[in-house]
Amino acid sequence: MRRFNIAVLAAVTAATALSAVAPAQARERGPALGLDNCTATACHFDVEPGSYDVRVVLGGEVAASTSVSGETRRALLPETATEAGRPVARSFTVNVRTPEGEPTGPEGTPGLDLVLGGSAPALADIRVTPARPRTRQIFLVGDSTVCDQPGDPYSGWGQQLPQFLRKGVSVANYADSGESTVTYLATPALFPTVQPLIQRHDLVLIQLAHNDKTTDEATYRANLETLVVGVRARGGEPVLVTPIVRRWFNSDGTLNNGTALLVNGLGVDHPAVTRSVAAAENVPLIDLTAKTKALVESLGVEGSKALYLYNEKRDNTHTSAHGATAYAGLVRDELVTQRLVPEGLVRVG
Repeated sequence: MRRFNIAVLAAVTAATALSAVAPAQARERGPALGLDNCTATACHFDVEPGSYDVRVVLGGEVAASTSVSGETRRALLPETATEAGRPVARSFTVNVRTPEGEPTGPEGTPGLDLVLGGSAPALADIRVTPARPRTRQIFLVGDSTVCDQPGDPYSGWGQQLPQFLRKGVSVANYADSGESTVTYLATPALFPTVQPLIQRHDLVLIQLAHNDKTTDEATYRANLETLVVGVRARGGEPVLVTPIVRRWFNSDGTLNNGTALLVNGLGVDHPAVTRSVAAAENVPLIDLTAKTKALVESLGVEGSKALYLYNEKRDNTHTSAHGATAYAGLVRDELVTQRLVPEGLVRVG
């Protein structure tokens, strides 16, 4: 198995020189793009793939409450209340790419699309400028519980993470529905595309387990190691993330040790293996299994339904926007606690 994964890594590394991929940052700094590109509820900017700083002024003559999302339903700015006559400025950095959502999904529309939401949206001004070439990125490697879900009511926690970050760091969400550690390494649109984009000190958060239902322990471990080595080969900083729990309860109100806690039919305890690889490879670990388990159990059988799509779809695996936001908040907290992202670049409220 080790030989297989080294071969995969070699192929991926070779792709660095061969792949014509979108740049991690926009290279040219032209004049700022502004309100002329907006309607009352949306903005469109004809920009090339890259990272862009967005500064918005929210509010107006009457009280307002405005949120900003973009591209494939990414939450970029949480709902912000403003008093009448007292606008506020907020800034964030956004990743623009093709495809704009899931890497194996539709291309989406070219350029940057932003949508104004909230209970009473009001945009007084907006400026979009290319981010600095060395703007740090957080790459997300994951499955459907992480990805930019294209349709309501689904939402991955990676789709909600950008709203917790300020200008100076962007989220490049390359999570993709249905992927395992095996397929993520083997599919050209996934790790072979992501790896060449990684720059020195970029974070790469890796959460893969939900679809490794038939992956034996040796292969699963070797695949995680291959991803870690591949990120480090580019100067990036890998972070292993244990998978979010499934909402399957025992009769005593605790979560099921198999289905809920990601132990597959071969007896592979995915969170335990991930923790082991993180320790052996000296990689930061975000134990999202433990944190989501604690939250789900604290809410109980009924209260935890809102985190998932139980009411809408009888789905105990995929999260609602509410649940994805709560789980993204757990990731945000760990990024700060472990000093992976400076506190000044994180939005708390």
